[in-house]
Amino acid sequence: MGGVARLAKELGHSVSGSDANTYPPMSTQLESLGVELHEGYCPSNIPDDADIIIIGNTIGRGNPELEHVLDRNLPYTSGAQWLGENLLRDRWVLAVSGTHGKTTTSSLLAWILEANGLEPGYLIGGVPENFGESARLGNSQFFVIEADEYDTAFSDKRSKFLHYHPRTLIINNLEFDHADIFRDMRAIEDQFHHLLKIVPSHGLVIANGLESSIKSVIARGCWSELSHFLGEACDWDVTETCDDYSKFIIHNKGQQTPCKWNLIGKHNMHNALAAVAAAHHIGVTVKDAVGALAEFRSVKRRMELIYSGTHKGHELRVFDDFAHHPTAIAKTLDGLRKQVPEENIIAVLEPRSNTMKQGVHKHLLNEALGLADTSLIYASAQVEWDINMLEADNVQTSRDVNTLIDILISQIEQSNRRSNVLIMSNGGFEGLYQRLLNRLS
Repeated sequence: MGGVARLAKELGHSVSGSDANTYPPMSTQLESLGVELHEGYCPSNIPDDADIIIIGNTIGRGNPELEHVLDRNLPYTSGAQWLGENLLRDRWVLAVSGTHGKTTTSSLLAWILEANGLEPGYLIGGVPENFGESARLGNSQFFVIEADEYDTAFSDKRSKFLHYHPRTLIINNLEFDHADIFRDMRAIEDQFHHLLKIVPSHGLVIANGLESSIKSVIARGCWSELSHFLGEACDWDVTETCDDYSKFIIHNKGQQTPCKWNLIGKHNMHNALAAVAAAHHIGVTVKDAVGALAEFRSVKRRMELIYSGTHKGHELRVFDDFAHHPTAIAKTLDGLRKQVPEENIIAVLEPRSNTMKQGVHKHLLNEALGLADTSLIYASAQVEWDINMLEADNVQTSRDVNTLIDILISQIEQSNRRSNVLIMSNGGFEGLYQRLLNRLS
């Protein structure tokens, strides 16, 4: 919603908004643009002369501002619908969908276009370090958007991406997630089936050929051009040339293009391949796309190094990562393990997404965390299952963040190798980041 507000402001509108909590970096970004922010929800926050009220998908009945809008019959819409009708309708939309990797792949694609002089607009659910902001209008017909399958609003339970009118569509992967919204995998596939229905015949769907769920969706109907990356008889493939996947070769139509970049992990290599394929659809050569990858600086909270130094003579690095699904956790740890095969890895996890809090994937967590030497899990009051079932020789749980930090620092001090602390959460983790850095300093 912060990105939507930013785009509305760039279009010349007067913009104000409310949130339960306002905090940097989004609060400072919006304030610098002249967007008035209200902490907490109150009907008086809505200007009497507002032309439209854009309601985020976390807002439900009982919210005082929403009740005011409905009681007064004020004009309202969702963020996704407003984007589709006011910004995306006349643009060439390059949409990035899938369970994992949307933010990184969207950022990669936007940067490839930017580095090749195409000046795209974009809306991304993170802050790409090459740009320093999560959204912008751009100066061309091209618009890159992170296309989320989550529902649109309290009154519109369709996936948000159905409002985006994509002409180039990446489907990166497909797993069960968002258990608070979807009853099963079939319900998710239904939404992706509807998405394929709105891609024009002259558009392009770029699909991961290794994913059986994507194959099932495509089998139900695809009316556009179709290109596969990875898998048998694919149009785009990639082979790594070093263990941590920071070097690889892209294969397309008999051509081989080597790449060296600053990211690690097999999943990121695959994200890059999808982004290169999408950029190629609008005329960026593979060579030029690979040149941009070498300058890519990742995304905030995606394996972001937030501390490097020593603690009582022990070397350590601390990374912040958004991983909140067992598959993403496993892929992130695999990439780090390949980079530091002989060093100590401590995974620190907050099960914060609704799917994780409900325990939908609890049986997969121990295996996902298996590449870490030690795993520490925060058992918050919102976790609805017995998280202690994960306790093992190398897995500990705690219901208190300060206790978790105590255990973490003890693990660092007991190691005779450099420690790599990987903190994984899609939220604020009860302020653990700053508390830990304060202790280390």
